[in-house]
Amino acid sequence: MRLAGHVARMGEERGVYRVLVGKAEGKRPLGRPRLRWVDNIRMDFQEVGCGYMDWIGLAQDRDRWRTLVSVGNEPSGSVKCGEFLD
Repeated sequence: MRLAGHVARMGEERGVYRVLVGKAEGKRPLGRPRLRWVDNIRMDFQEVGCGYMDWIGLAQDRDRWRTLVSVGNEPSGSVKCGEFLD
């Protein structure tokens, strides 16, 4: 998640940022859609108890992002997301 915050603070014109939030062009193969990097980050937020939030906006504030990443490293259930975002 630390790297995702770094990439989210990059400008929209950067290639790495476009990989983070973009969708691939063209037709996709049959079957289950592949997970994107942003999908994995959203699942990580749900595990921490943050649900769906504007994590790209949150990453713009480095101090709050570092706090969130440190909560993500705690054992499950020991700290809730809302306790430090208020």
